[in-house]
Amino acid sequence: MASAAEQLVANINFSAIGKATELKKRLWFTLGALVIYRLGAYIPIPGVDPVVLEDVFQQQAGGILGMFNMLAGGALGRMTIFALNIMPYISAAIIMQLMTTVSPHLEQLKKEGEVGRKKINQYTRYATVFIAALQAYGISIGLEGMSGSRGSAVMDPGLFFRFTTVVTLTGGTIFLMWLGEQITARGVGNGISLIIFSGIVAGLPAAIASTLELGRTGALSTFFILLLITMVIVVVTFIVFIERAQRRIVVQYPKRQVGSRMFGGESTHLPLKLNTAGVIPPIFASSILLLPITVAGFNAGQGPEWLATMSAYLGRGQPLFMSLYAAGIIFFCFFYTAIVFNPADTADNLKKHGGFVPGIRPGKNTAEYLDYVLTRLTVVGAIYLTAVALLPEFLIAKFALPFFFGGTSLLIVITVTMDTVAQIHSHLLAHQYEGLIKKSKLRGRR
Repeated sequence: MASAAEQLVANINFSAIGKATELKKRLWFTLGALVIYRLGAYIPIPGVDPVVLEDVFQQQAGGILGMFNMLAGGALGRMTIFALNIMPYISAAIIMQLMTTVSPHLEQLKKEGEVGRKKINQYTRYATVFIAALQAYGISIGLEGMSGSRGSAVMDPGLFFRFTTVVTLTGGTIFLMWLGEQITARGVGNGISLIIFSGIVAGLPAAIASTLELGRTGALSTFFILLLITMVIVVVTFIVFIERAQRRIVVQYPKRQVGSRMFGGESTHLPLKLNTAGVIPPIFASSILLLPITVAGFNAGQGPEWLATMSAYLGRGQPLFMSLYAAGIIFFCFFYTAIVFNPADTADNLKKHGGFVPGIRPGKNTAEYLDYVLTRLTVVGAIYLTAVALLPEFLIAKFALPFFFGGTSLLIVITVTMDTVAQIHSHLLAHQYEGLIKKSKLRGRR
């Protein structure tokens, strides 16, 4: 497994990057766009007292706001123009993906290729604006109700504050959506993923500093810190290994004669990832479970008694929370995998193009076989996701670590890094291929 982590860096020839002019431009553009994003994460929205807001977010660190603040790189806790981050766009994309399974119109658009994809992307943008405006209005109402030891979080509540908050936060999300699309088109890697990645990584230095401070004061022993470093290396290697793992199903295409020429007869494979659902299941499961804790925190001493009791049982590190969290991850693994991969459609596409799995009849039998394989892969993937997601909960409950080691954040960081490295590697291969073509043309002229 150690070779899997080393291969990520080994795939990049850093000396070749300096010679690839196009790749250098793309890397500088990506870096500049991420710097702009991080600068915007420190520009506060008008009319909010940052001191009171900091007190409130310290109380809500274990709730759903703490998780979204981590994904936003601290922008939500500082209530900046990028407080919503890119999450409304991700929510809209997931909703559109779900709608394609129930709406015949969207399902038809999905099958139309590039034209249909552009229309679905346009619908996703409209949904993003609606969701961002709705969430921004909810945040403005919530801010007016927040109060700390130094008074209210909003200096001048009212209709004008709500309007400016909705416009500012919605505009920030739309700008990030545009910025992410620009990174994807003119930079390196997936722009939306890199924005979330940079937000998570931005909190890493503070987490390392707080851990070392606990070691200096004696709260954590030197042996435990060394053990934690070793655990980081092992877990990262394990995640890289699993994320690259796939089951390759052999697909055979028969020979066919067109005129006097013979075509086909080649053998290829259909790759099925071990973790088909990605990081969606932990995000969904944690969001649902952390919602009661957040509501109870905002209504401390004022809400019904059953809400306080439920939030106590669903507190982080509690056995009930751990059990429900694991059950939620497993459920969403199967649910989301069933949405993103349809065995019947895949079997029909193979049959249309003359492909077949050796030993399996085309059509219904192939669909049943793919479903059989995918179900067993999803079982292993669900166990893997559950173990990685529960690791930080266990460490925080038992050892009071000041940061989330593992879980959703670590999965996002590693998968985005792997994807970006793969794209850099493909750009380098394209540059080397262009160089070989130019050399062959020069030799041909001689």
